[in-house]
Amino acid sequence: MASMRISVRLDADMERRLRQEAQAAGKNESEVVREALALYFAGRAQKISALELARRAGIIGCAKGLPADLSTNKRYFEGFGK
Repeated sequence: MASMRISVRLDADMERRLRQEAQAAGKNESEVVREALALYFAGRAQKISALELARRAGIIGCAKGLPADLSTNKRYFEGFGK
């Protein structure tokens, strides 16, 4: 696995907790940090907006032959919602 080294500043309490966790788990500090980051990113990956999903699906701007300002020009909204 190719890896990159980064530096992170920790206060004394967080450093102590990291060392204790690593020792209790029989791991080094880097392994504990990598696992914590993986969990963090996994939790965030589930929160994708509808806009982002539509972009990924390629459905943004897929209607052909319509005015470019269809979603922003108020004259196209006459009677909308009635």
